[in-house]
Amino acid sequence: MDKKADHQGGCLCGAVRYRVEGAMRPVIACHCSQCRRATGSFMMASAAMHDHLTIEGAENITWYNSSDTARRGFCRICGSNLFWEGAGRPHTSITAGSLDGPTGLSLGRHIFVADKGDYYEIADNVAQSQTFEGYDPTPPK
Repeated sequence: MDKKADHQGGCLCGAVRYRVEGAMRPVIACHCSQCRRATGSFMMASAAMHDHLTIEGAENITWYNSSDTARRGFCRICGSNLFWEGAGRPHTSITAGSLDGPTGLSLGRHIFVADKGDYYEIADNVAQSQTFEGYDPTPPK
């Protein structure tokens, strides 16, 4: 787990900036069809507890209910994909590419690998699963 006490990031145009005070979860690569459609590839995201996340420019975030159990947040100005929130979860997933570097984070798992695109292979030695099975996606408190 990342023990860095502070992370910052934001969208492409700068209308949305955020700060995480506290540790973040290792990055998860999600290969589900929704993430692939939302990003153009697979989604790479870390996460922070809700009470550790402060957002400036929140009025510039548009939330899209991508399913009955999740929503995705993106900048309404530049379209940057920033957040994913699962209903009832105590954390917000944050796209890894929107974080200012260096992050100190590492890839922890590939999920929903059966849904991955047929145009690429997963060639690293990182754990893979069909869901979150065997992996707690909640960041440290």
